[in-house]
Amino acid sequence: MSESLAELQHHIVSAGELKSVVRTMKMIAAANIAQYEQAIDALTMYHATVRHGLAVALRNEALPSFVHMSEQVGVVLFGTDQGLVGQFNDAVAEFAGRTLATYSQVIFWVIGERLSFRLADVLPAPASVLSAPSALSAITALVSQLLTLMDNWLLSRPDTPLLVIYQHVLSKESCQPVVLRLLPLDEMWRKTLFVEPWPGKRTPELLGGVPALQALVREYLFVSLYRACAESLASENASRLVAMQRADKNIDGMLEDLRRTRQRVRQSNIDEELFDVLAGFEVQMEGDWR
Repeated sequence: MSESLAELQHHIVSAGELKSVVRTMKMIAAANIAQYEQAIDALTMYHATVRHGLAVALRNEALPSFVHMSEQVGVVLFGTDQGLVGQFNDAVAEFAGRTLATYSQVIFWVIGERLSFRLADVLPAPASVLSAPSALSAITALVSQLLTLMDNWLLSRPDTPLLVIYQHVLSKESCQPVVLRLLPLDEMWRKTLFVEPWPGKRTPELLGGVPALQALVREYLFVSLYRACAESLASENASRLVAMQRADKNIDGMLEDLRRTRQRVRQSNIDEELFDVLAGFEVQMEGDWR
């Protein structure tokens, strides 16, 4: 029984150490959510500025009406490289399968190796798989690399839709997959620009012609992909926070069971020792009477 008691004590210590690790991961996830949300908020004004610039640049441009459904589509999908995120990647993969089911030809770029494994059953082989950034400072390099990989496709298919699928933050503890359409810049898309009021009294003129427009479109793609990546990372940490909270609760339950079992074993040991003492006493008393 003493060995069993020692084993229980070892399990209790191990569970306590695991609980400490889980609590640390919860704090890290919460801190990461805060910094990614701050980055998203900071991008909001810049994103609005780029959209205002496009409104000026496209004011007199002839754009396609986009009244038909294209059979081809390009997609950027954001997932994770790290685990302990629950059904995060599975939800993105299932959502992508449903969203892209109507397209006959799909070319896509995946961020996160774990997501690429989940997509194997619903989509063809990806054009590229990139590692998901592990810090806010790494997002810029990732988006720049992604746009470089996409350059030839963007230039050769200017009228083909470009979608982004990622997990959108609903709260600090929940998220859901969404799809964002970035291209083409069609008439329907331009109408959404003019719904937003111009912040100044006078509308400026675009200087630089086509190169300036191309630069604005490039910047629009960059900031849109950056925001999607930041939201995906915030959602990843929200999912990890939920997973760690669930693990913390399970560890508490396991610790309670282990301590209860230890108490029973300890009491059983005490009872056995008492029985041994009583048995020895009875034997001695019988000897004295004789």
